[in-house]
Amino acid sequence: MKKNLCLITLLLSIIGFSQESQSKIKVSLFEGAVVAGYVDNGGFINFTGPSVSYKHKDFKMSVGMLPSLRIKEDKSPGTKNSVVTPNLGGGLTFVYKKIALQIPFYYNTKTSTQDGAWKMGIGVGYSFK
Repeated sequence: MKKNLCLITLLLSIIGFSQESQSKIKVSLFEGAVVAGYVDNGGFINFTGPSVSYKHKDFKMSVGMLPSLRIKEDKSPGTKNSVVTPNLGGGLTFVYKKIALQIPFYYNTKTSTQDGAWKMGIGVGYSFK
């Protein structure tokens, strides 16, 4: 019984791998998308960075790092941070043809008034690839 099951599994694997498929998984340093969006009462502009992606026909999903420029006014009294700051986030990017939808996560560090926390955002952009 085990021999038959192993033989059937082997034959199905050979047939499955011999068929040409348009789906593929890829690792890259730049996914070619620029996205603008909203997170934590501010905006961001980011470029999809190193990631692992899955592509099937016109649809692509990637999980990776997001080098970004965060745009947020510091409303704390006294010394203020710059309105535009570089930041590194992580998240999911979905691309259909050339339109990108992104769900990024950014970490806000601990301050004297707030604990450190991850914040989720949403963004829309364009994929050059």
